[in-house]
Formats: sequence, C-alpha cells, structure tokens
Amino acid sequence: DRLLKRIQLRDRSATSAELAQEWQQAGVSASARTMAWCQEGQQRSHFSPKKKNIRDRLIFCKKYGEWTAEDWGKVIFSDEASFRLFRAYGKRLVRRRKGERYHQSCVMPTVKHPETIHVWGCFSSKRVGSLAILPKNTAMNKEWYQNTLQQQLLPTIQQQFGEEQCIFQHDGAPCHKAKVITKWLGDQNVEILGPWPGNSPDLNPIENLWSILKRRVDKQKPTNSDKLQEVIMKEWVAISQDLAQKLIESMPSRIAEVLKKKGQHCKY
Repeated sequence: DRLLKRIQLRDRSATSAELAQEWQQAGVSASARTMAWCQEGQQRSHFSPKKKNIRDRLIFCKKYGEWTAEDWGKVIFSDEASFRLFRAYGKRLVRRRKGERYHQSCVMPTVKHPETIHVWGCFSSKRVGSLAILPKNTAMNKEWYQNTLQQQLLPTIQQQFGEEQCIFQHDGAPCHKAKVITKWLGDQNVEILGPWPGNSPDLNPIENLWSILKRRVDKQKPTNSDKLQEVIMKEWVAISQDLAQKLIESMPSRIAEVLKKKGQHCKY
C-alpha cells in the first residue's frame, strides 16, 4: 500500500492500468482491477496526512531545522521517476475551425498503453549526478537498487565530493530500506540523511527537478522508446549547476514552512 501511494504521487494523472504496470515493475503481481480496488481503499488518506506521517515530518524538520544552505550543499538527493511517451499530448487543447475536427494539424497522437521508462537519478548543489534507466522486464528490487548504487551513486560521490564528507538521501521505499542495502551503504561509509519521513515529496528537491525534466522532454516530442531515452539523458545532462544549486538552497525554506504548518505539506 505504501508503495502504491508513492507511485501515485509521482504521476497523479496515471490510469489504473499504467499504475498496475509500474507496480508490477516494482515486483508486485497485480491487475488493473486490483489496483483500482486498492486505490478506492486509500481514498480517505489522499487528502490529509496521517498523524504518524505528520509526526515523522515534524521530527525530521526539527532535527534539520538549524541547517543552512551550506549544510544542505553536502547532501546528494535521489529518487526514481517514470516517463511516458505522449505524456502531455493528450492534455493539450487545440484551436480549430468548423469541420476541422479530424484535420491532421488538430489531432494529437495518443496510445492506449504508452511506453513507460523508469529512471533513477541523483543530484547535489554541485550539479546533477548519474541517471540510470531501468532495463525492461527488470523489477525495482533490492538487487537492482544495490547495483544502481554501486554503478551510479559511488562514482557520483567521487566526482562531486572526492574525499569530502557527504550525506546521501533516499526515501523509505521497500528496496531502499532492505537490510542488505543498509549494510552495504554502511560498508561503503555512506552516511544517510534521515530517517526520511514518508509521503514527503515536498521535502525532496529532486521532485522539482523531475517536473522540470519532464516538461523539457515533452517539448522534444519523442516518438518511440529509444528516442525517449535519448531525450531524457540529453535533457538531464543539460540541467545547469545554477538550477541544481537553487533547488538545494530552498531546503531551509521548505523545512521552515513545514514547521510553521505543524507538519502539513508545504508549497514546494
């Protein structure tokens, strides 16, 4: 259920079928009908965080309430995201004259089950780090995650921080909290930020980075999976250091706003 909530928060416009596909990618066997049933059971929690969630958010924000932008500059933020072909096309309106309903210039491309690409990325105030694309038919499990951290996170830490101490942020997804992952990170002397409060995308600046990246990718109008992957990687490396730093520097304001709102979600 927690994983389902997290997937839904990534893309609030996704259909039950698309969510089921992502759920299956994460290792859960479920149909679109099961997905819809689970969503229905969660409806009451969509609009107000549970008391435990508010408590955890307050604990986190109080713990890091005195941190400055310079302190946050030592943190590498990370997360997974999903990109779909024709993501924005079906939401656009067109201006047409009478009789032009099916004119080619007035028709947006749509597909019933658009190709979905899952990625893992990280960034700090220095710049964006590695971006990994999840291979098809690969589940987001602890084995995949450990390999991603080995191949993507460690080189990013070395490139951006060298021998300097840095802190790694990831949320409470099941594959992130696996004992083997916690042990592996400890063996690599990677310090973890947290504990990270659940259902808190507003506290993770990489969520803003995903939104910016998706808009840029949409503008390129990729027409197939290969092109989509190519555009994602191209736009990712084009993200400026100024933008990365600006997002990281927003952390003290995020923390302060959540504290002011007594644990409720902030505008970010």
